[in-house]
Amino acid sequence: MKVTLKDVATQAGVGTATVERVLNGRGGVRPETVEKVFLAARRLEYRQSLPAHRGLIRIEVILVRPETSFYSRLNRAFERIAASLDDSIVVHRTFVRENEPAQFARYIANPTTRRSALIVVAPDHADVVTSVRKATGLGIPVVQIMTRPAPELPYVGIDNYAAGRTAAHYMSSMLAQRPGSFVALCHSGAYENHKERIRGFSSYLSEKGSNEHRFIEVMFDLDDEHNAMELLQAALRREPGIIGVYSAGGDNKGVASVLEANKARRPFWVGHELTGETQDYLRRGIMSIVLDQAPEVQARRSIDLALNRLGLIEVEVSAEPVRFLTITSENL
Repeated sequence: MKVTLKDVATQAGVGTATVERVLNGRGGVRPETVEKVFLAARRLEYRQSLPAHRGLIRIEVILVRPETSFYSRLNRAFERIAASLDDSIVVHRTFVRENEPAQFARYIANPTTRRSALIVVAPDHADVVTSVRKATGLGIPVVQIMTRPAPELPYVGIDNYAAGRTAAHYMSSMLAQRPGSFVALCHSGAYENHKERIRGFSSYLSEKGSNEHRFIEVMFDLDDEHNAMELLQAALRREPGIIGVYSAGGDNKGVASVLEANKARRPFWVGHELTGETQDYLRRGIMSIVLDQAPEVQARRSIDLALNRLGLIEVEVSAEPVRFLTITSENL
């Protein structure tokens, strides 16, 4: 059955005169209304050619810590994807300070420009989670990427609990004949993904670990190189029997500095994210295993999910966790 102007108007919740103005590019219509009409026409596969609306659909991606290798990779992935989309869709990347959750929450609630959909790396803070839920309540498709503080909302990322269990599996298996203690480092309690990794690591050792191994401490380094160095050095002085280190967060440089200087009794080290630095650590035997969470896949899937929720693509987007990669010196 042929789609009419009236069908588009009903779908968009506006009058037929407004639809006619938009579809004929005559102007005088608010951008928010133009977006509604454009999306309705696309969803209904309205056959009349649509006028060019450059940047009409605006997907905002809120990220943190642009100075880190992981978020730099993620940012570049979004940039490449944005260049492949048609002119009506723009992907705008915004970096917000993670250590100011109240400001983070205000930005989500009060964007500087109109957004059609939101993809966000959200700290697990009450104000931030509330603002994310409010954005969803306004009808804006919201996708959580990397971490999932609001469990009922869409999420794209790895199974962080499984990642922690995997780290413990390799560590306890490779050190089966060597009694000693394990320690872990992570950013803080600010991110649900880090907490899930530590939970997974701990649960595996409790369920399947050897009686010869003890998980003795979690240290919060805020993904800061100097914090990581000081905390790990202090732990090694207190507990000479440390044989395994799991860095569940984003700082690897500080851990590498300490372990490189500790050749006599270097612990088995499992960390996250494949970068030029971690490849070097693997080759030199400082690092044992890297678990990489494929940020390029996360970026692509989160954009596809946002476009699907906007009704711009019909292809079904997988709800399964993104597969993380296990990298050793043998499969670099």
